[in-house]
Amino acid sequence: MKRSVVLGALVGLGLLSITVAAYQQPVTPRVVEVEKVKDNLFVMKGGGGNSAVFVGTDGVTVVDTKNPGWGAPLLEQIKSVTSKPVVRIINTHTHGDHVSGNVEFPATVDIVVQENTKAGMEAMRSVTGLNPPPPGPSIFERNMGRGLAKRTFKDTMTIGAGADQIDLYYFGRAHTGGDAFVVFSALRVMHTGDAFHTRDLPIMDKNNGGSGVEYAATLSKAAAQVKNVDTLINGHNPTTTTMADLRTQSEFIAEFVKFVQDAKRTGKTVEDVVTTWKTPATYTGYAAAQAARVRSDAQVVWDETM
Repeated sequence: MKRSVVLGALVGLGLLSITVAAYQQPVTPRVVEVEKVKDNLFVMKGGGGNSAVFVGTDGVTVVDTKNPGWGAPLLEQIKSVTSKPVVRIINTHTHGDHVSGNVEFPATVDIVVQENTKAGMEAMRSVTGLNPPPPGPSIFERNMGRGLAKRTFKDTMTIGAGADQIDLYYFGRAHTGGDAFVVFSALRVMHTGDAFHTRDLPIMDKNNGGSGVEYAATLSKAAAQVKNVDTLINGHNPTTTTMADLRTQSEFIAEFVKFVQDAKRTGKTVEDVVTTWKTPATYTGYAAAQAARVRSDAQVVWDETM
């Protein structure tokens, strides 16, 4: 009996120690890094997609708000560059690492998206090629619809005028079915979202309306039709890029799509593509192809190719 009591006490102490240790684990701080792009425009990095913060006459416009739990740290960093309130959020597309922080902003903030993105945010489907999110209600459902879009546009929209002007464009399917290109006209800067996330194969998110076959043409239209832009803020790239880089990305994706389509037409398989596709050496600074990304994108292109 005594031995059982002692053993039980030791087990209890052990469990208590584990519990205490768990509570004592250091919490990783959520650090948002601030970089000035031009004048009253900043890019804020970390915790998901790159957020643009534009300080206008009437207040602050934020483009993309990061992963769940990163809206508050983003707001704190915005306060470090201006005392003006956030009046507007523009989401470039529906993915959780770009829209989830919406719920942490004041309910009075206007939220603008392309019309297909509105539907995507309401559904919050899993992303093609990535592990599905845990089952259960989406972040917007858990917050009673807070953070969802209040206004939409189809092809173009202009917000403000003069030094405050922001032009929104939709050129077709690419990363998703609702990728918005956000232009700060007076500063000659465009935020591309994940339509041009970085120098790499992008996610071709078929589940959310994206396309492999149409992707390159969408980027080509953006590069040809948006005028007077010198600098691009990318979805995840650590540094800004240029319109020439956007054209190169379009060419890179077109080359990959042709490679996949040629493979299908000559009787090869998606796995053959995975084992043979290599990032061409001509694309300086591009990341080496990851097998999982190649497989996912190749399957999207394969399924779209008759």
